This record gives sequence, C-alpha cells and structure tokens, in this order.
Amino acid sequence: MADLYLKNLESERKMLWAKCRLNGLPKTSPERLRIAELDGLLKAHKEKQAR
Repeated sequence: MADLYLKNLESERKMLWAKCRLNGLPKTSPERLRIAELDGLLKAHKEKQAR
C-alpha cells in the first residue's frame, strides 16, 4: 500500500530543493529551513515504519 504521507513529504522536499538550487538561496532562507525540518520528519516517519 502506498504511503501518501511519505510521498507528500518527499515531493515537497524535492520541489523546495530544486527551487533553492535554481535561485541559489542561502542556508538561512525559509525554504532551506523547511528542507531541514522535512528531513527530520522523513527520518522519524521511516523509523516509525521500521518498527
């Protein structure tokens, strides 16, 4: 069964990362901070699934 939550998190992260790369945004930009937050959410979700 597809994990839609995981898919949405990964999709949002890819979209933000592409935007950051295209525009050369600094590490302190809201987009980069959201990417860091998404990384934490992804890690927590994958650990929860592994149990």
